[in-house]
Amino acid sequence: MRESILTIPISEIMDDECGCPICSMRNMLENRTVEYIMGAAMMEPDVRIETNRLGFCHTHFEMMKKQKNRLSLALMLQTHLDEVNKAVFSGKRLFEPKNAKQKKLGEVNTSCFVCSKIEWGMERLMKTFFECYRDPDFRKRLISEKYICLPHYEMLMTVAPNYLQKGELDAFLAELRNLTGNYIKTLYEDVSHYCEMYDYRNSGNNADWGNAKDSIERAIKFLTSREAE
Repeated sequence: MRESILTIPISEIMDDECGCPICSMRNMLENRTVEYIMGAAMMEPDVRIETNRLGFCHTHFEMMKKQKNRLSLALMLQTHLDEVNKAVFSGKRLFEPKNAKQKKLGEVNTSCFVCSKIEWGMERLMKTFFECYRDPDFRKRLISEKYICLPHYEMLMTVAPNYLQKGELDAFLAELRNLTGNYIKTLYEDVSHYCEMYDYRNSGNNADWGNAKDSIERAIKFLTSREAE
């Protein structure tokens, strides 16, 4: 596959063999956005307008807390709280619709600056991903991946018709179903073996856990696309 500035990030992720490649794409965008927002961008007026309006979800608040600069997070919280207070709890403005504050409350509770940037970035990565899929070498690399997690399996099944023609689409969906279906069977066997190891007949110094010891964590990651904490 001929690489370009657009395909290199995807190619590097596919070479990592670290699990679900779509999770790796999401993680790349996520980490870059969190580092960006906790750095100098925090003081950029246009960025602060967006963070004040959108706020952050629990997942990304937790990621931001783990960054070194807690003052940046405190400053963003300060102005975001002020924005929420004015939008939701201030007195009714002249000509303001009756349910305007309830609508704003719903937006505050469901929006996230980092999520919005990830969604924007993933749309563009998916376009490149499906362009790469037409290359035979890329297809071989895809079907040799360990698995596609369940949330991203659904996502790929949903967006694939936007990028692939009928013949390509049928082949892609079959390969995707085979890759994910085989993994869930293996995962089920490992979790089942984990459960069986708690039977007293399987205990002792020579107990063979096989691949079961981390099966709970792997199952959670497969089902949610997130590492178990």
